[in-house]
Amino acid sequence: MKKGYAWDGPSGPTIDTLNFMRGSLVHDALYQLMREHLLDEATYRDAADRLLQKICREDGMTSLRAWWVYQAVHFFGNHLRTRLMTNR
Repeated sequence: MKKGYAWDGPSGPTIDTLNFMRGSLVHDALYQLMREHLLDEATYRDAADRLLQKICREDGMTSLRAWWVYQAVHFFGNHLRTRLMTNR
């Protein structure tokens, strides 16, 4: 990420903890690239969701919470697919 990248922290009904910040930043940037059609959603969406889970674990999140984070973004990420289809 470049310095000054606009990002508002983890989205959704969650607790914004330090072990969620870096992962959510990377994840939000990757999803933005997919929305802007700079990354192929079919190729990179699951990888972005798994990377979020991995970074959260590296930053000290419990494996159970990181699994729930993955499940939530993977499930609710379907809204990304809807947005991508309507923006084409």
